[in-house]
Amino acid sequence: MNAVHRLILGVTRGRAGWKVGNMPVLELTTTGRKSGQQRSCMLTSPLQENGSIVIVASRGGDDTHPAWYLNLLDNPRVMVRYMGQPKKSMVARAASPEERERMWPLVTAGYKGYAGYQERTSREIPLVILS
Repeated sequence: MNAVHRLILGVTRGRAGWKVGNMPVLELTTTGRKSGQQRSCMLTSPLQENGSIVIVASRGGDDTHPAWYLNLLDNPRVMVRYMGQPKKSMVARAASPEERERMWPLVTAGYKGYAGYQERTSREIPLVILS
């Protein structure tokens, strides 16, 4: 999906591709925990609160965390390009259990697919707050 998403953004010169359904799209750049190299991926954000952006480390309901999530656990300084705006430096952190408990129903109300992803895996899918 990342390649298709980048193709759409490139072909339209950024005029299309910054929303998927009702969710804004962002490009997240992390530092590889093993390589030390910059790694980017396109993600959706089902929730934004008080200037922070919430993303979901779902990996489609796989039993393992996405690499970008593991990378930001090692180095929480990330670069974010949100809705086609210029990239900016942000700090990423996993939502606390209390934050996740409050936010998860909001996330799944906006996009029911996340609830399905959670049903597919025994791991608790983390929510990540970018601020």
